[in-house]
Amino acid sequence: MEKNSEVENQKLEDRLIDFASRIIDVTEKLPKTPAGKHLAGQLLRSGTSPALNYGEALAAESKEDFLHKLKICTKELRETLICLKLIAKRDWFSQDKMAEILKENNELVAIFVSSTKRVSESIQAKKHPKKADP
Repeated sequence: MEKNSEVENQKLEDRLIDFASRIIDVTEKLPKTPAGKHLAGQLLRSGTSPALNYGEALAAESKEDFLHKLKICTKELRETLICLKLIAKRDWFSQDKMAEILKENNELVAIFVSSTKRVSESIQAKKHPKKADP
């Protein structure tokens, strides 16, 4: 693995851990109503999952396994985004606080969508190499 790649992987891992920590902060401050408890549990699972799954991705057994784990991260981040939008709609937090975490969530989704596409193309290129022109 390239040194630059290792640095980028560590930066993304750190960013996911910070995001998970912020998600924990949000869940702990949700109201203790039935809806608040339900969303807290859902958000806690989906919002912390990407950090954990990315750790697994970095230890993937193959490119296909790595791709699968990246896709899980993407799905969990999308679920988290919807949950955060619902929480924002309820006005349980300031719009500024919600805007910050929603922005980070969107940026993480974009990173994983791009990474998934790049890895998928790499796998396809290996499976179907271009034939040299005669």
